[in-house]
Amino acid sequence: MTCRSKLHVLVWMLVLGCLIVSQRSASAQKGDRREDRNRMVSEYIEREGITNQRVLASMRQVPRHEFCLPQSRNDAYVDAALPIGSKQTISPPFVVAYMTQTIDPQPEDRVLEIGTGSGYQAAVLSNLVKEVYSIEIVKDLGKTAAERLARLKYTNVTTKVGDGYLGWEEHAPFDKIIVTCSPENVPKPLIEQLKEGGRLLIPLGERYQQVFHQFEKKDGKLEEKTLISTLFVPMTGKSEDQRQIKPDPLNPKVLNGNFEEDENNDGYIDHWHYQRQLTLVDQNAPEGSRCVLFEADDHTHLAQALQATAIDGTKIGSLQVRVKYKTENVVSGRESHEAASVIIHFYDENRKAFENVMFGPWAGTHDWEAATKSITVPIKAREMIVRIGLNGASGKLWLDDLSITSKPR
Repeated sequence: MTCRSKLHVLVWMLVLGCLIVSQRSASAQKGDRREDRNRMVSEYIEREGITNQRVLASMRQVPRHEFCLPQSRNDAYVDAALPIGSKQTISPPFVVAYMTQTIDPQPEDRVLEIGTGSGYQAAVLSNLVKEVYSIEIVKDLGKTAAERLARLKYTNVTTKVGDGYLGWEEHAPFDKIIVTCSPENVPKPLIEQLKEGGRLLIPLGERYQQVFHQFEKKDGKLEEKTLISTLFVPMTGKSEDQRQIKPDPLNPKVLNGNFEEDENNDGYIDHWHYQRQLTLVDQNAPEGSRCVLFEADDHTHLAQALQATAIDGTKIGSLQVRVKYKTENVVSGRESHEAASVIIHFYDENRKAFENVMFGPWAGTHDWEAATKSITVPIKAREMIVRIGLNGASGKLWLDDLSITSKPR
Protein backbone atom coordinates (compact mmCIF):
# COMPACT_ATOMS: atom_id res chain seq x y z
CA MET A 1 0.00 0.00 0.00
CA THR A 2 2.40 2.69 -1.17
CA CYS A 3 2.90 5.18 -3.91
CA ARG A 4 5.96 7.08 -4.66
CA SER A 5 2.98 7.85 -3.58
CA LYS A 6 3.09 5.58 -0.46
CA LEU A 7 2.18 5.33 3.17
CA HIS A 8 5.21 6.07 5.13
CA VAL A 9 2.30 6.11 8.54
CA LEU A 10 4.96 4.66 6.73
CA VAL A 11 8.48 4.80 5.98
CA TRP A 12 8.16 6.37 9.38
CA MET A 13 6.85 3.31 10.97
CA LEU A 14 9.70 1.09 9.95
CA VAL A 15 10.85 1.88 13.47
CA LEU A 16 8.06 -0.27 14.88
CA GLY A 17 9.64 -3.36 13.36
CA CYS A 18 12.65 -2.83 15.61
CA LEU A 19 10.53 -2.00 18.63
CA ILE A 20 8.26 -5.04 18.62
CA VAL A 21 10.27 -7.66 16.81
CA SER A 22 10.67 -9.53 20.10
CA GLN A 23 6.94 -10.38 19.92
CA ARG A 24 7.39 -12.66 16.90
CA SER A 25 5.61 -16.00 16.95
CA ALA A 26 7.62 -19.15 17.45
CA SER A 27 5.89 -20.54 14.39
CA ALA A 28 7.31 -17.81 12.14
CA GLN A 29 8.79 -20.28 9.66
CA LYS A 30 5.98 -22.85 9.64
CA GLY A 31 2.98 -23.47 7.41
CA ASP A 32 0.66 -20.73 6.24
CA ARG A 33 1.07 -18.92 9.58
CA ARG A 34 -2.63 -18.80 10.32
CA GLU A 35 -1.90 -18.73 14.05
CA ASP A 36 0.29 -15.66 13.56
CA ARG A 37 -2.47 -13.90 11.63
CA ASN A 38 -5.04 -14.68 14.31
CA ARG A 39 -2.73 -13.23 16.95
CA MET A 40 -2.07 -10.17 14.79
CA VAL A 41 -5.79 -9.49 14.49
CA SER A 42 -6.57 -10.01 18.16
CA GLU A 43 -3.60 -8.06 19.55
CA TYR A 44 -3.11 -5.22 17.07
CA ILE A 45 -6.40 -4.75 15.26
CA GLU A 46 -9.44 -5.79 17.33
CA ARG A 47 -7.91 -4.39 20.51
CA GLU A 48 -7.44 -1.01 18.81
CA GLY A 49 -11.10 -0.66 17.83
CA ILE A 50 -11.60 -2.38 14.47
CA THR A 51 -15.01 -4.08 14.70
CA ASN A 52 -16.13 -4.87 11.13
CA GLN A 53 -16.28 -8.66 11.12
CA ARG A 54 -15.80 -8.96 7.36
CA VAL A 55 -12.67 -6.82 7.55
CA LEU A 56 -11.32 -8.85 10.48
CA ALA A 57 -11.97 -12.08 8.59
CA SER A 58 -10.07 -10.83 5.54
CA MET A 59 -7.14 -9.72 7.69
CA ARG A 60 -7.05 -13.24 9.17
CA GLN A 61 -7.10 -14.79 5.72
CA VAL A 62 -4.59 -12.81 3.64
CA PRO A 63 -1.02 -14.15 4.09
CA ARG A 64 0.88 -10.93 4.79
CA HIS A 65 4.21 -12.75 4.75
CA GLU A 66 3.70 -13.40 1.03
CA PHE A 67 3.73 -9.64 0.45
CA CYS A 68 6.98 -9.05 2.38
CA LEU A 69 10.58 -9.36 1.25
CA PRO A 70 12.20 -12.68 2.30
CA GLN A 71 14.39 -10.96 4.89
CA SER A 72 11.32 -9.39 6.54
CA ARG A 73 8.97 -12.37 6.65
CA ASN A 74 9.78 -13.30 10.24
CA ASP A 75 8.27 -9.95 11.21
CA ALA A 76 5.27 -10.08 8.86
CA TYR A 77 2.70 -10.30 11.67
CA VAL A 78 3.92 -7.56 13.98
CA ASP A 79 2.11 -4.22 13.67
CA ALA A 80 4.84 -2.48 11.72
CA ALA A 81 5.63 -1.12 8.30
CA LEU A 82 8.28 -3.20 6.54
CA PRO A 83 10.48 -2.38 3.53
CA ILE A 84 9.41 -3.73 0.12
CA GLY A 85 12.06 -2.06 -2.05
CA SER A 86 12.20 1.21 -4.00
CA LYS A 87 12.26 3.13 -0.69
CA GLN A 88 8.68 2.04 0.00
CA THR A 89 6.95 -0.04 2.66
CA ILE A 90 4.07 -2.39 3.27
CA SER A 91 1.65 -0.68 5.65
CA PRO A 92 1.19 -1.81 9.26
CA PRO A 93 -1.74 -4.23 9.65
CA PHE A 94 -3.72 -1.80 11.80
CA VAL A 95 -3.45 0.93 9.16
CA VAL A 96 -4.70 -1.45 6.45
CA ALA A 97 -7.60 -2.59 8.64
CA TYR A 98 -8.47 0.98 9.68
CA MET A 99 -8.56 2.26 6.10
CA THR A 100 -10.53 -0.76 4.92
CA GLN A 101 -13.15 -0.45 7.66
CA THR A 102 -13.47 3.30 7.07
CA ILE A 103 -14.53 2.95 3.43
CA ASP A 104 -17.17 0.38 4.48
CA PRO A 105 -16.57 -2.15 1.66
CA GLN A 106 -19.66 -3.88 0.25
CA PRO A 107 -19.81 -7.10 -1.83
CA GLU A 108 -20.87 -5.30 -5.03
CA ASP A 109 -18.43 -2.38 -4.72
CA ARG A 110 -15.91 -1.43 -7.37
CA VAL A 111 -12.91 0.12 -5.58
CA LEU A 112 -10.04 2.26 -6.86
CA GLU A 113 -6.79 2.11 -4.86
CA ILE A 114 -4.08 4.73 -5.39
CA GLY A 115 -0.75 3.14 -4.47
CA THR A 116 -0.54 -0.65 -5.03
CA GLY A 117 2.81 -1.08 -3.29
CA SER A 118 3.18 -4.73 -2.36
CA GLY A 119 -0.45 -5.51 -3.23
CA TYR A 120 -1.41 -6.31 0.36
CA GLN A 121 -4.18 -3.70 0.68
CA ALA A 122 -5.62 -4.80 -2.67
CA ALA A 123 -5.62 -8.42 -1.50
CA VAL A 124 -7.49 -7.51 1.69
CA LEU A 125 -10.06 -5.59 -0.36
CA SER A 126 -10.32 -8.44 -2.88
CA ASN A 127 -12.11 -10.63 -0.33
CA LEU A 128 -14.64 -7.90 0.43
CA VAL A 129 -15.68 -6.28 -2.85
CA LYS A 130 -16.53 -7.17 -6.43
CA GLU A 131 -13.58 -5.52 -8.20
CA VAL A 132 -10.39 -3.71 -7.21
CA TYR A 133 -8.49 -1.39 -9.57
CA SER A 134 -5.06 -0.40 -8.24
CA ILE A 135 -2.49 2.10 -9.58
CA GLU A 136 1.21 2.22 -8.65
CA ILE A 137 3.58 4.96 -9.82
CA VAL A 138 6.79 2.95 -9.15
CA LYS A 139 7.20 0.65 -12.15
CA ASP A 140 9.13 -2.16 -10.44
CA LEU A 141 6.70 -2.29 -7.52
CA GLY A 142 3.69 -2.28 -9.83
CA LYS A 143 5.03 -5.16 -11.91
CA THR A 144 6.00 -7.27 -8.89
CA ALA A 145 2.66 -6.66 -7.15
CA ALA A 146 0.72 -7.67 -10.29
CA GLU A 147 2.68 -10.93 -10.54
CA ARG A 148 2.21 -11.65 -6.83
CA LEU A 149 -1.54 -11.02 -6.89
CA ALA A 150 -1.91 -13.28 -9.92
CA ARG A 151 0.14 -16.05 -8.31
CA LEU A 152 -1.98 -15.88 -5.15
CA LYS A 153 -5.14 -15.93 -7.32
CA TYR A 154 -6.64 -12.57 -6.41
CA THR A 155 -8.40 -12.64 -9.74
CA ASN A 156 -10.69 -9.66 -9.16
CA VAL A 157 -7.76 -7.22 -8.81
CA THR A 158 -6.62 -5.27 -11.86
CA THR A 159 -3.42 -3.21 -11.67
CA LYS A 160 -1.49 -0.73 -13.77
CA VAL A 161 1.55 1.55 -13.51
CA GLY A 162 0.71 5.25 -13.69
CA ASP A 163 0.15 8.54 -11.84
CA GLY A 164 -2.62 7.98 -9.31
CA TYR A 165 -3.47 11.69 -9.38
CA LEU A 166 -5.27 11.02 -12.66
CA GLY A 167 -7.29 8.08 -11.38
CA TRP A 168 -8.47 5.43 -13.87
CA GLU A 169 -11.10 7.03 -16.03
CA GLU A 170 -11.90 4.06 -18.26
CA HIS A 171 -13.14 2.03 -15.27
CA ALA A 172 -14.94 4.89 -13.48
CA PRO A 173 -17.15 5.57 -11.65
CA PHE A 174 -16.04 3.84 -8.44
CA ASP A 175 -18.08 3.10 -5.32
CA LYS A 176 -15.03 3.64 -3.12
CA ILE A 177 -11.60 5.24 -3.57
CA ILE A 178 -8.76 4.64 -1.13
CA VAL A 179 -5.55 6.71 -1.33
CA THR A 180 -2.25 5.75 0.33
CA CYS A 181 -0.20 8.89 -0.34
CA SER A 182 -0.74 12.47 0.69
CA PRO A 183 -1.53 15.50 -1.50
CA GLU A 184 -2.41 18.91 -0.10
CA ASN A 185 -5.85 18.79 -1.74
CA VAL A 186 -8.09 16.12 -3.22
CA PRO A 187 -7.18 15.57 -6.90
CA LYS A 188 -10.04 16.72 -9.10
CA PRO A 189 -10.01 13.55 -11.27
CA LEU A 190 -10.70 11.41 -8.19
CA ILE A 191 -13.72 13.55 -7.30
CA GLU A 192 -15.03 13.19 -10.83
CA GLN A 193 -14.50 9.41 -10.81
CA LEU A 194 -16.27 8.83 -7.49
CA LYS A 195 -19.82 7.52 -7.91
CA GLU A 196 -22.76 9.45 -6.46
CA GLY A 197 -23.14 8.16 -2.90
CA GLY A 198 -19.55 6.87 -2.99
CA ARG A 199 -16.87 7.24 -0.34
CA LEU A 200 -13.28 8.50 -0.65
CA LEU A 201 -10.58 8.11 2.04
CA ILE A 202 -7.42 10.19 1.66
CA PRO A 203 -4.65 11.64 3.88
CA LEU A 204 -4.39 15.39 3.31
CA GLY A 205 -2.01 18.03 4.60
CA GLU A 206 1.57 19.20 4.72
CA ARG A 207 4.48 16.86 4.17
CA TYR A 208 4.78 15.86 7.82
CA GLN A 209 1.39 16.94 9.17
CA GLN A 210 -1.50 14.98 7.68
CA VAL A 211 -4.98 13.89 8.65
CA PHE A 212 -7.26 11.24 7.20
CA HIS A 213 -10.27 12.81 5.51
CA GLN A 214 -13.37 10.85 4.57
CA PHE A 215 -15.54 12.27 1.80
CA GLU A 216 -18.98 11.17 0.62
CA LYS A 217 -20.39 12.39 -2.69
CA LYS A 218 -23.91 13.73 -2.41
CA ASP A 219 -25.62 15.71 -5.18
CA GLY A 220 -22.28 16.00 -6.92
CA LYS A 221 -20.58 17.60 -3.91
CA LEU A 222 -18.26 16.15 -1.29
CA GLU A 223 -19.32 16.00 2.36
CA GLU A 224 -16.20 15.91 4.53
CA LYS A 225 -15.37 14.24 7.84
CA THR A 226 -12.02 14.72 9.57
CA LEU A 227 -10.55 11.58 11.16
CA ILE A 228 -7.23 10.76 12.86
CA SER A 229 -3.74 12.13 12.24
CA THR A 230 -1.44 10.05 10.09
CA LEU A 231 1.78 10.18 8.06
CA PHE A 232 2.28 9.18 4.43
CA VAL A 233 4.85 10.03 1.81
CA PRO A 234 3.63 12.75 -0.55
CA MET A 235 1.67 12.01 -3.69
CA THR A 236 4.26 12.60 -6.40
CA GLY A 237 3.78 13.69 -9.99
CA LYS A 238 1.28 16.43 -10.71
CA SER A 239 0.12 16.64 -7.11
CA GLU A 240 3.60 17.38 -5.74
CA ASP A 241 4.15 20.04 -8.41
CA GLN A 242 1.12 21.87 -7.00
CA ARG A 243 2.21 21.69 -3.33
CA GLN A 244 2.21 25.16 -1.74
CA ILE A 245 3.67 24.50 1.73
CA LYS A 246 7.12 22.91 1.76
CA PRO A 247 8.94 21.33 4.72
CA ASP A 248 11.41 23.52 6.61
CA PRO A 249 14.45 21.35 7.49
CA LEU A 250 16.17 24.31 9.15
CA ASN A 251 13.43 24.64 11.77
CA PRO A 252 12.62 21.20 13.19
CA LYS A 253 10.05 21.36 15.98
CA VAL A 254 7.27 19.52 17.75
CA LEU A 255 3.69 20.69 17.25
CA ASN A 256 1.14 20.42 20.07
CA GLY A 257 3.80 19.38 22.56
CA ASN A 258 1.58 20.73 25.33
CA PHE A 259 -1.21 18.35 24.20
CA GLU A 260 -3.89 21.03 24.37
CA GLU A 261 -5.20 20.60 20.81
CA ASP A 262 -7.95 18.12 19.94
CA GLU A 263 -9.95 20.09 17.40
CA ASN A 264 -12.60 17.46 16.63
CA ASN A 265 -12.84 16.23 20.25
CA ASP A 266 -12.21 12.60 19.29
CA GLY A 267 -9.82 11.96 22.21
CA TYR A 268 -6.75 11.84 19.97
CA ILE A 269 -3.93 14.41 20.16
CA ASP A 270 -3.79 16.62 17.08
CA HIS A 271 -0.52 16.50 15.08
CA TRP A 272 0.52 13.12 16.53
CA HIS A 273 -0.01 9.87 14.65
CA TYR A 274 -0.04 6.15 15.41
CA GLN A 275 -1.37 6.78 18.90
CA ARG A 276 -1.76 3.77 21.18
CA GLN A 277 -2.96 3.29 24.77
CA LEU A 278 -3.18 6.97 25.65
CA THR A 279 -5.70 9.36 27.20
CA LEU A 280 -5.95 13.13 27.15
CA VAL A 281 -6.24 14.20 30.81
CA ASP A 282 -8.11 17.41 31.65
CA GLN A 283 -6.88 17.85 35.19
CA ASN A 284 -3.69 18.26 37.23
CA ALA A 285 -1.59 19.24 34.22
CA PRO A 286 1.58 21.13 35.26
CA GLU A 287 1.16 23.47 32.26
CA GLY A 288 -2.12 24.55 30.66
CA SER A 289 -5.27 22.50 31.06
CA ARG A 290 -4.26 19.15 29.56
CA CYS A 291 -1.55 16.55 29.63
CA VAL A 292 -1.32 13.07 28.11
CA LEU A 293 -1.38 9.75 29.99
CA PHE A 294 0.09 6.51 28.59
CA GLU A 295 -0.98 3.25 30.26
CA ALA A 296 0.02 -0.38 29.74
CA ASP A 297 -0.68 -3.43 31.90
CA ASP A 298 2.18 -5.46 30.43
CA HIS A 299 5.05 -5.28 27.96
CA THR A 300 2.99 -6.43 24.95
CA HIS A 301 1.02 -3.16 24.82
CA LEU A 302 2.73 -0.38 22.87
CA ALA A 303 1.61 2.85 24.54
CA GLN A 304 2.98 5.56 22.27
CA ALA A 305 2.52 8.51 19.88
CA LEU A 306 4.70 9.60 16.94
CA GLN A 307 5.43 12.86 15.14
CA ALA A 308 7.78 13.44 12.19
CA THR A 309 9.60 16.46 10.81
CA ALA A 310 12.30 17.39 8.30
CA ILE A 311 15.80 18.21 9.52
CA ASP A 312 19.05 19.09 7.75
CA GLY A 313 21.96 17.62 9.67
CA THR A 314 24.47 19.62 7.64
CA LYS A 315 23.00 22.82 9.09
CA ILE A 316 21.49 21.75 12.46
CA GLY A 317 24.08 20.64 15.02
CA SER A 318 21.99 19.82 18.08
CA LEU A 319 18.49 19.69 19.55
CA GLN A 320 17.52 20.87 23.02
CA VAL A 321 14.66 18.66 24.22
CA ARG A 322 12.54 19.63 27.23
CA VAL A 323 9.66 17.74 28.80
CA LYS A 324 7.76 17.34 32.06
CA TYR A 325 6.95 13.81 33.16
CA LYS A 326 5.29 11.85 35.95
CA THR A 327 5.39 8.07 36.51
CA GLU A 328 3.47 5.46 38.47
CA ASN A 329 4.74 1.88 38.82
CA VAL A 330 6.65 2.05 35.55
CA VAL A 331 8.69 -1.08 34.81
CA SER A 332 10.92 -1.30 31.75
CA GLY A 333 10.77 -4.33 29.47
CA ARG A 334 13.47 -6.83 28.60
CA GLU A 335 14.70 -4.94 25.55
CA SER A 336 16.56 -1.65 25.95
CA HIS A 337 14.00 0.24 23.87
CA GLU A 338 11.09 -0.96 26.04
CA ALA A 339 11.24 2.04 28.34
CA ALA A 340 9.25 5.13 29.26
CA SER A 341 11.03 7.82 27.30
CA VAL A 342 11.23 10.26 24.41
CA ILE A 343 13.08 8.68 21.48
CA ILE A 344 14.41 10.54 18.44
CA HIS A 345 14.79 8.36 15.33
CA PHE A 346 16.99 9.84 12.57
CA TYR A 347 16.61 8.98 8.85
CA ASP A 348 18.92 9.67 5.92
CA GLU A 349 18.08 11.05 2.48
CA ASN A 350 16.87 7.59 1.42
CA ARG A 351 14.47 7.45 4.39
CA LYS A 352 16.58 4.76 6.02
CA ALA A 353 16.69 4.76 9.82
CA PHE A 354 20.29 4.85 11.01
CA GLU A 355 20.41 6.24 14.57
CA ASN A 356 18.15 6.43 17.64
CA VAL A 357 18.67 8.63 20.71
CA MET A 358 16.70 8.03 23.93
CA PHE A 359 15.74 10.75 26.40
CA GLY A 360 15.05 8.86 29.61
CA PRO A 361 14.36 6.16 30.56
CA TRP A 362 12.06 6.84 33.48
CA ALA A 363 10.92 4.13 35.88
CA GLY A 364 9.27 3.64 39.25
CA THR A 365 6.91 6.22 40.76
CA HIS A 366 7.72 9.93 40.67
CA ASP A 367 5.70 13.14 40.88
CA TRP A 368 6.02 15.74 38.12
CA GLU A 369 9.61 16.53 37.18
CA ALA A 370 11.15 18.67 34.42
CA ALA A 371 13.95 17.22 32.32
CA THR A 372 16.23 18.61 29.59
CA LYS A 373 18.64 16.89 27.23
CA SER A 374 20.90 18.07 24.41
CA ILE A 375 20.98 15.69 21.45
CA THR A 376 23.65 15.79 18.75
CA VAL A 377 22.21 15.69 15.23
CA PRO A 378 24.04 13.37 12.79
CA ILE A 379 25.29 15.18 9.68
CA LYS A 380 23.42 12.82 7.33
CA ALA A 381 20.06 13.27 9.09
CA ARG A 382 17.31 14.50 6.74
CA GLU A 383 14.17 13.44 8.59
CA MET A 384 13.35 12.45 12.16
CA ILE A 385 10.55 10.90 14.16
CA VAL A 386 9.83 11.88 17.76
CA ARG A 387 8.40 8.91 19.62
CA ILE A 388 6.90 9.37 23.09
CA GLY A 389 5.32 6.98 25.57
CA LEU A 390 5.95 3.77 27.47
CA ASN A 391 7.24 2.09 24.30
CA GLY A 392 6.86 -1.43 25.67
CA ALA A 393 7.26 -0.63 29.37
CA SER A 394 4.35 -1.18 31.77
CA GLY A 395 2.73 1.22 34.23
CA LYS A 396 1.57 4.81 33.79
CA LEU A 397 3.43 7.74 32.26
CA TRP A 398 2.15 11.33 32.11
CA LEU A 399 3.84 13.86 29.78
CA ASP A 400 3.40 17.59 29.27
CA ASP A 401 5.17 20.66 27.91
CA LEU A 402 7.37 18.84 25.36
CA SER A 403 9.46 21.13 23.18
CA ILE A 404 12.42 20.86 20.80
CA THR A 405 14.71 23.78 20.02
CA SER A 406 17.34 23.48 17.30
CA LYS A 407 20.83 24.98 17.35
CA PRO A 408 22.92 25.55 14.20
CA ARG A 409 26.00 23.49 13.51
